[in-house]
Amino acid sequence: MEQKEERSFWRRGKEPVIFLVLFLGFFSLFAGPMGLINMLNTMMNTAHDLLMNTVFYLMAICVMAGALSALLTEFGVVAAVNRLLSPLLGPVYDLPGAASLGIVTTFLSDNPAILTLAHDRGFRKYFRRYQLPALTNLGTSFGMGLIVCTYMLSLQAVTGESYGKAVLVGLAGTVIGSIVSTRLMLRATKKVYGAEDWVEEAPGEEGSAAPVPERRSGSMGARLMDAMLDGGKSGVEMGLAIIPGVLIICTFVMMLTNGPGEGGIYTGGAYEGVALLPRLAEKARFILAPLFGFSSNEAVAVPVTALGAAGAAVGLVGKLAGQGLVSGNDVAVFTAMCMCWSGYLSTHVSMMNSLECNHLVGKAIGSHTVGGLCAGVFSHWLYGLLSLI
Repeated sequence: MEQKEERSFWRRGKEPVIFLVLFLGFFSLFAGPMGLINMLNTMMNTAHDLLMNTVFYLMAICVMAGALSALLTEFGVVAAVNRLLSPLLGPVYDLPGAASLGIVTTFLSDNPAILTLAHDRGFRKYFRRYQLPALTNLGTSFGMGLIVCTYMLSLQAVTGESYGKAVLVGLAGTVIGSIVSTRLMLRATKKVYGAEDWVEEAPGEEGSAAPVPERRSGSMGARLMDAMLDGGKSGVEMGLAIIPGVLIICTFVMMLTNGPGEGGIYTGGAYEGVALLPRLAEKARFILAPLFGFSSNEAVAVPVTALGAAGAAVGLVGKLAGQGLVSGNDVAVFTAMCMCWSGYLSTHVSMMNSLECNHLVGKAIGSHTVGGLCAGVFSHWLYGLLSLI
């Protein structure tokens, strides 16, 4: 007994030492090239900018998506869509037809928009317990899709080349990536939750374990206003829930992705960093080139940046296009990977936390990493095949 207690004490005693070594090593990675003061200023300035310009934007999306989801539930649209699309989404994604609403809302806005749907009882009732966490992967696969596609099409004004075919190929790649990511995630969640339990436990209508939510009383106009306001309130709660994950994770991802400020000088400004991820990607170019067919070394930075933020990634595409470093194949791969990944390292943690599935964060990130890679590879080979026709 004494020996067990001694071993337990030794393990607890080693843990602080190991943690401090890893903690100091991680921050030394930034403090070395940037300087301690610049590192701290960049962290605070980046977090502040993310809060003001990203989180509040996402909260606005959540509020509007919440109002929309409440309306769709109140007036029976969710039920109708579920009946119509279940024969398609079931075999492809192993999800109910109602999940298609998550695809639409995230495509038109951003990843967290699907959270408001996932917290609407009228939407959740169509899902089994193991299916709900996979909404994170499904929604993220199409996040910021409209913005990404529109931006890629606008590159014609810079290069003079039409990228319509490339964007369509990228969309096809995104669908493939979403299927891979969602299916891998569902394999993991089935092992945790089983395949029988429903999200809502009470018995109800056919195809659901939950009772049909009662319709609001009053006239159609009163029901419309009540549904919008109630849905908007749930959106505010979702917006608050994602703040810690976005600020903490995205700050470090951006600092690992971006380099110094103008002139190669560190000033402590927002979004400066040590550019470690692009350098690692460059080392792996001998693998990435045959998989994705990038036409330049600089192109590798686009999908790497998309790990942290799709908006920053498409901004890089514009710079590359201005330098004549973008081909049709690149646009196809960029569209697929920027949309499929769409900053998932920045949002997956907070989204899974909002769904109360923290223990599955690693599975979600791993599944989505594979899905994004498959999206890029499929787009590259499909574009090459179509170019031969």
